[in-house]
Amino acid sequence: MGSRSILNVRLQEKLGAWLFFGAPGIRGKSVSCVAGPAQQPPTLPAGARGGFGQIIPNLGNGQRQSSNEPTQSTDLHRPNSISLHPCIRPEHNLTALSCHRGTQMRNYATMNTQQPGPMPEYQVDPYRLLEDDLKDVYTYVRNALRRNTYQEDLYEIATYYFDGNGKAIRPMVAILMARAVNYHMYKEKSGLLSSQREVAMISEMIHTASLVHDDVIDQSDFRRGKPSVNVMWNHKKVTMAGDFILAVASMMIARLKNNDVTLVLSQVVSDLVQGEFMQLGSKETENERFAHYLTKTYRKTASLIANSVKSVSILAGADEQLSDLAYQYGRNMGLAFQLVDDLLDFVSSSAAMGKPTAADLKLGLATAPVLFACEKYPELNPMIMRRFQEPGDVEKAFELVHKSQGLEQTQFLAKQHCSEAIRIANLFKESPYQKGLVVAADYVLNRMK
Repeated sequence: MGSRSILNVRLQEKLGAWLFFGAPGIRGKSVSCVAGPAQQPPTLPAGARGGFGQIIPNLGNGQRQSSNEPTQSTDLHRPNSISLHPCIRPEHNLTALSCHRGTQMRNYATMNTQQPGPMPEYQVDPYRLLEDDLKDVYTYVRNALRRNTYQEDLYEIATYYFDGNGKAIRPMVAILMARAVNYHMYKEKSGLLSSQREVAMISEMIHTASLVHDDVIDQSDFRRGKPSVNVMWNHKKVTMAGDFILAVASMMIARLKNNDVTLVLSQVVSDLVQGEFMQLGSKETENERFAHYLTKTYRKTASLIANSVKSVSILAGADEQLSDLAYQYGRNMGLAFQLVDDLLDFVSSSAAMGKPTAADLKLGLATAPVLFACEKYPELNPMIMRRFQEPGDVEKAFELVHKSQGLEQTQFLAKQHCSEAIRIANLFKESPYQKGLVVAADYVLNRMK
């Protein structure tokens, strides 16, 4: 085989890793996705390249279809592209991703992928569109916590982050999806159900409880531009306050009296705990590392968004296919959100982030920019294994990430997830809320804390 043919085969194998995308592009702001010179997809770290196609998701009923051949749904409710991302149904993927790496990539290398392209710009502001729905988010949560305790210390700690200064991204996305699904099914006769609004509030409570626990585990000093909760109170009280928020959220879930929603939202809490355990003591090999990172990212961040939007669709009376479509939108949004967060940790100021930068490295965590950088600078691997604990590790790793293409590759991966979320949003009937879902994906990509 000539050198040109070998080069073409290798390029196709790399492109094959992006089969789980294939969506129209988005129009960017600070991180632009406007059509221009074709971007080359980044080379995925070794652990992310193997086993695509081993688990075919999107069955809608929780079942998994094992296959060595990609399948494509023709149902109008479902995405038209193949979903092969390792975080869709994460619980068995670490094993699958380490199997049949070269064979699977060659199987898919001949199929086409799409690069981000232009998209009509919608003049929709999701926050203004949902102004009435979101204006009392934090008041509502504080009242729910107040009704369940009269211990002032507990109430003060539990409501510390419900001060109205958060962006309420999770309630915003949940309510956008609720209204978009309601319109998709019932058109003008639809309105926001009180139970759907409850799910939006519950999502923010679960998220905030996880932040409270994270602050204790990570011993953070700042959060959202102010001293973190564990700086203000002792760790025992803070931990119990996080438990209290989860307990009240659980009571709110029970009052919905919908078994399917109870199961879906209960999975979020399970995922959060498992994701934290994965982050605390992982000893994965180099080939497993990126798959481990993506699964951890799904569990700690994307599961909450994905299962919240799935829940509001279930409450609307959506069938399995439509609720799974909502789930896939939320999953892609959540993964993109965390990828952008990991990128910002390397490029934003502490003032913009509301917390110290390079925080993940200082905690011993190797996020996407570092894992991508390993491809060019393998000397990062021993630093990752010792969790950047030796003097100079953090500074050296920070420098190597900036010298590599790690930030650009992370940005590209986030763009692809946002593009997929946008493609899914465009499958809903056109409405201001459907357009809001498109804009929300763009907002996640281009956000600055």
